Amino acid sequence: MAYLGPQGFDPNSVEPAQDFAPVPSGEYLAIIIDSEVKPTRNGAGEYLALTHQIIDGEFKGRLVWSNLNIVNANEVAQRIAQQQLSAICHAVGITQAISDSELLHNRPLVIRVEYVPENVEKGWRAKNEVKAWKAPANAAPAPAPARPAAPAAPAAPAAPEAPW
Repeated sequence: MAYLGPQGFDPNSVEPAQDFAPVPSGEYLAIIIDSEVKPTRNGAGEYLALTHQIIDGEFKGRLVWSNLNIVNANEVAQRIAQQQLSAICHAVGITQAISDSELLHNRPLVIRVEYVPENVEKGWRAKNEVKAWKAPANAAPAPAPARPAAPAAPAAPAAPEAPW
């Protein structure tokens, strides 16, 4: 027996742990709640690690992860990651250059998730992969770029200066 302290433990004071099994394939309304640039396994590149949280439906609260190879010796892998990051930016209404991935956080978007079964030969458990990102159906369109002001009307001729 293990003593849990003078107050003991009240299981009603803490939300139960959630299931970490992969969610079924499908589209989910989500937000990005965390992002971090990390070195690739070989140290020659960097990837953007994203944590998505499903915010609606049966799997509300569940987490799904994706990694984007933003700096990679393989130009194709890097281009794919840049296209994916562009899709994410457009999905959350960002159409200007960004330098901080935190700008992607807490903005609703739809993620298309695929269930990937366990592969014993490759040594991985069943998992999810995020395959696409898009704006939610009810998302407000991104604000239109500001239009330049109309040219000013020609100024009226200045009154002659007073002689004093």
